[in-house]
Amino acid sequence: MDISTVLRDAAGGHRLSEKEAAALLKVRGRDIFEIFSTADILREERAGPVVTYVRNQNIHITNICKNLCGFCGFGRKEGDEGAFCDDRDTILKKVALASSRNVTEICLLSGVHPGFTMETYKDILSTVHGAAPDVHIHAFSPDEVMHAARQSSISTKEVLERMKSAGLSSLQGTAAEILADHVRSVICPRKVPTADWVRIIREAHRMGIPTTATIMYGTCETEGDRARHLAILREIQDDTGGFTELVPLSYVFQNTPLYRDGIAGPGASGREDLLLIAVSRLFLDNFRNIQVSWGKLGIKLGQLALLSGANDLAGTMFSDEVSGDAGAAGADYLDPTMMDTMVRDIGRSLRQRCTDYTLV
Repeated sequence: MDISTVLRDAAGGHRLSEKEAAALLKVRGRDIFEIFSTADILREERAGPVVTYVRNQNIHITNICKNLCGFCGFGRKEGDEGAFCDDRDTILKKVALASSRNVTEICLLSGVHPGFTMETYKDILSTVHGAAPDVHIHAFSPDEVMHAARQSSISTKEVLERMKSAGLSSLQGTAAEILADHVRSVICPRKVPTADWVRIIREAHRMGIPTTATIMYGTCETEGDRARHLAILREIQDDTGGFTELVPLSYVFQNTPLYRDGIAGPGASGREDLLLIAVSRLFLDNFRNIQVSWGKLGIKLGQLALLSGANDLAGTMFSDEVSGDAGAAGADYLDPTMMDTMVRDIGRSLRQRCTDYTLV
C-alpha cells in the first residue's frame, strides 16, 4: 500500500477502508509524520483551529466492582483493603466541592458495584442533580446500564429512561475497551459483549441521550482489532449521530493484573499513541471532535497529539483515581493556565466549552 496515495485520497474526501486504517496504524519510520500532518489538516477542516476543554470534576462513587478487569488497578472486592462506597452525605460533599470550583460538568465514575440496582443508580443521579441542578451529569456506561437492568429485571431501555428522568444528561461510552470479543474475553470477560455495548449505545442515541465513544488500546489487541473498533463506531455514528467525541484511552499498565501476569506488555508506545489519534481523525470522517487524554499521555505527548489530529483537551477533572491507581502519575488535575500554555506554544487558541461542545 502506498501511504502517500492513501493520505492524498483521504484528504480529498475518500472514506478509508478498515484495511487501510489497520495498515496506517502499523506504519513506522518517517512516514508517520506524513500521517500526522494529513490528520492535522483534516482536523483544521472539521474542527477548526480552536482547542477546547470542559471545566469538569470526576466524582468516584465506589471502587467495589463485579468486573475486576485485568487492565484495571482501581477495582476492589467488597471487604478488600481500600474498598469504599460513598453514602449520600459523602456524595453531597463531593458535589458541593465541584460546585465551588464552577464546573459545568460532573462525571460520575465508579466500579460496577455488585449490589447496585436501578434504584441505586436513580438515587445517585437524583442526589447529584438535586444538589447541582444546572450542572451537566455525564455518568455510567453500557455495562452499568446492563447491570441495573439485570439487577432490577427490567429492560436496558427502561433503565436509560429512568436514568434520564433522574437527571442523566449524557452517557459514558466507556466499557468499550476494544470491541472485539476475542480480546474482551481476555481483558474484561465479565463486561457486556460487543453486541450489547453497541445495542445500548444505539438505544441511548435514539432516546436523545448523547454519548462519548472510547477506545482503550495497548493491551493484547492487534492493529486490525483497533481498526475494527473504529469501524463499529463509524457505523453507529452514520446511523445515529449521537457520539459527541472520540476519547482514545492508552492502557496504563504499571499496577494492573494483565501486566503483572505477563498477559500484556507495557502499553502502547508514543508512536502508537499518536498514530491512534491521527488514524482516528482520518478514518472517522463523521466525528468532529477527538480528545486528548492528557492524564494518560502526559503533557508533552498530549501537546503533540494536538498536532496529530486532536482538537480537545478533555477536562480539568480534579480527580482521576482510575488512571492514578493504574499507575499514571499526575492524572488528577490540569490547570487551564497550563492548557493555555500548551496550546499557544503550537500556535492555537484555547476555549472553554460545555459537554455538548458549545463554547462558554
